[in-house]
Amino acid sequence: MAEADGTDTAAETARGSAGEVFAIFLRLGLTSFGGPIAHLGYFRTAFVKERNWLSDAAYADLVALCQFLPGPASSQAGFALGWMRAGWRGALAAWTAFTLPSALILLAVALGVAAGPGPLGMAVIDGLKIVAVAIVAHAVWGMARTLTPDARRAAVGLGALALVTVWPGAGGQVAAILCGALLGWMLCTADAPQGHAPRIAVPVPLALGCGALFLALLAGLPLVTGLGQGWAMADAYVRAGALVFGGGHVVLPLLEAATVGQGWMSAETFLAGYGAAQAVPGPLFTFAAYLGAVGDVPPNGVAGAALALVAIFLPGMLILLALLPFWEGLRGRTGMRAAMMGTNAAVVGILAAALYDPVFTAGVQSRGDFLLAATCFLMLAVWGQSSLRVVIVGAVGGVALAALGGQL
Repeated sequence: MAEADGTDTAAETARGSAGEVFAIFLRLGLTSFGGPIAHLGYFRTAFVKERNWLSDAAYADLVALCQFLPGPASSQAGFALGWMRAGWRGALAAWTAFTLPSALILLAVALGVAAGPGPLGMAVIDGLKIVAVAIVAHAVWGMARTLTPDARRAAVGLGALALVTVWPGAGGQVAAILCGALLGWMLCTADAPQGHAPRIAVPVPLALGCGALFLALLAGLPLVTGLGQGWAMADAYVRAGALVFGGGHVVLPLLEAATVGQGWMSAETFLAGYGAAQAVPGPLFTFAAYLGAVGDVPPNGVAGAALALVAIFLPGMLILLALLPFWEGLRGRTGMRAAMMGTNAAVVGILAAALYDPVFTAGVQSRGDFLLAATCFLMLAVWGQSSLRVVIVGAVGGVALAALGGQL
């Protein structure tokens, strides 16, 4: 039964096993299509409605915390739920089970790309690049409606778009996020909501250690990138995981700057993998497994996939553990919530810039490509089709366009 303040007594006392957590999250990892917002809906059904692990109010506040922090929001929520149920073993079980299916599929896709896809495979890849245009356009449209619903936040989003346009790359993106947080704190304090935090028992010494490690990775890895490509990859993926808010499609511009921008792969290879990532369930951050495997410079293959996968998820989990013991007090500070509102608005602008370059410029090369992209967008935005069906239509459409163009 939920307490009066919205916290959940069962969440504090009910304990399970890591095996139980692994089994539940493996099923979710195999069936949760649709991106991070959809994942959070699946989690609510599984853990609030079906199993009563915590109350609706407590779950909503946990989601608010995960969206406030950098990193993959749905994976962070799953990690916290696993910890709440079975301690650190449950947290690792939840992350592993939810992440592994899509990571293995994208690793297989990357190994196939590295082996050379042939004309038919190239047509499918071209179709997946067009799907990426529709997916990102739909994400921008939906996020803009939710995260920039008023004139102030719309202005923050437009300012972020302008900033990353004149200052491309990771530096401009970080500056846009920081400016968005400042403007949100200045302009949105009156609109910041309150919530009901669940109690998740993370020892304070462990939390402080995780916070210190998070800062050490951000400060230390750039100093050792010259020691080898592995260190440079670790720095790039840790930085991407540490600087993106909301997860999912939002990580696209950071990963593009970290990989294509440094010459580790072509924009076409990047977008082909991003399109394939829409066809798999589970967290979109597993796109890093594809990128780590398909890179032109070793470590790549299985080793590169493992390195990229761990590096991109690690900072989000560290910062979550660092703040969980203190969230009950922090959630009462409206200034922090207001800063996050500004950050989210800035993220819309960053993603809108990425929609044009590299997504649209690399994915749409002809009127036929544009027609296919528009069809895929309408399937998502108007006809309510699943991302898996959209990917299938895009892949088949890519083959059809190649055949009509005499390329098959």
